[in-house]
Amino acid sequence: MENKSTQLKAEAIGRVIDTLDRLRVECPWDRKQTNTSLRSNTIEEVYELCQALMDDDTANIRKELGDVLLHILFYAKIAEEKGQFDVADVADSLNQKLIYRHPHVFGNVQADDASQVSENWEKLKLREKDGNRSVLSGVPQALPALIKAYRIQEKAANVGFDWPDNQGCWDKVSEEIGELRAEVDKADKEAMEKEFGDVMLSLVNLARKLGINPENALECANRKFISRFNHIEQTAKEAGRSVDSMTLEEMDALWDDAKKRES
Repeated sequence: MENKSTQLKAEAIGRVIDTLDRLRVECPWDRKQTNTSLRSNTIEEVYELCQALMDDDTANIRKELGDVLLHILFYAKIAEEKGQFDVADVADSLNQKLIYRHPHVFGNVQADDASQVSENWEKLKLREKDGNRSVLSGVPQALPALIKAYRIQEKAANVGFDWPDNQGCWDKVSEEIGELRAEVDKADKEAMEKEFGDVMLSLVNLARKLGINPENALECANRKFISRFNHIEQTAKEAGRSVDSMTLEEMDALWDDAKKRES
């Protein structure tokens, strides 16, 4: 694919903006949309983009990026109509932030690897807040718990609250599992739930230290489970049976067969 110039890219975005401007005037559906009415659709579009990214589906990634871009431009258009800001203000603010938070590129700060860049990023964000906000305040409360766990530990680590090596994480995982087992033995449901959460948090932290994204790892495991269970169902169907009529031993054998097929 031929690389397009910045001017051609800007002109393409401009055409979309012109189209949206016209739709806000001439289309009854587009005209009635608000920040509130669009929000749920925006969430859906982002998840559809995530699905395309997980599938590494180039055609769908391109399509879903367009859908997400439309929502970004739509919110900027609504704000412009209210006299608050426009898409140019959004882009200018983003550009200024990127330059400010990359002093190793646009300034004289040294950063030899990605971890140093992340540390500098968090320190600069704190400086922007003048110390009036918590290190963790930038993590959205509405994030799914697994992603939130990763982000809060990542942010804490970027300001020095971190194990010096992986061994500390391993020890913490073992400690939390031991505490969970103790509560299971007591059959205290509320305490078990609390300790189970601590186990998961410690595993997420270990994943971070190992350079593993726990969300991606869990999704990979989900897909693997689905594929293997589908093999059990399909094999049962071909034999004229249903899964609920099979014994656990029969299903385990088919599960192992699915694992062999994967390798």
